[in-house]
Amino acid sequence: MKKVWIENGYLIFSKKGLVGLKIEPLAKIVNKSKSSFYHHFADLEIFTDELLTHHLKKSREIAQKEYKAKNINPELINILIEHKTDIFFNQQLRFNRHIKSFETALLTSNKLVGEAFIAVWLNDLNLKLNMSQIEGIFSIALDNFFLQITEKNYTHKWLTDYFETLKTSIQKLMK
Repeated sequence: MKKVWIENGYLIFSKKGLVGLKIEPLAKIVNKSKSSFYHHFADLEIFTDELLTHHLKKSREIAQKEYKAKNINPELINILIEHKTDIFFNQQLRFNRHIKSFETALLTSNKLVGEAFIAVWLNDLNLKLNMSQIEGIFSIALDNFFLQITEKNYTHKWLTDYFETLKTSIQKLMK
């Protein structure tokens, strides 16, 4: 029963952020009473903490898949497509990082997923940089990525084009 609340709350937050996390509309979506929500979570803050915990679990799943990927296209892109909701949840954390618990979850998630992503990225782009340079470029690329993604453009084609453009930009920078 608790799982349905978390899964739906997670999806809503990924699409609408904090403004979408309202108990009454969520209760209608899960077809349960508001009292059922309070039985499981007591208040919205506890529910939000559960969503953050769920996100970190999903981030670990993504990282495990990324560590197995051998290339950006198609393997990493397929992982990003499969985990679209998780990516957009992370985007909402970025938008709301002024909230301490969101910032903490964002930093933890970025570390989990980022380390795995960088491993694939280095291999695929054949970059000869030190770790400080790699982390700097990755940080800029990550911010740029989250500023650009939308529900509409988040497609295999857009991701392919994005990573190709990023690759070309990095190669030009390295010359």
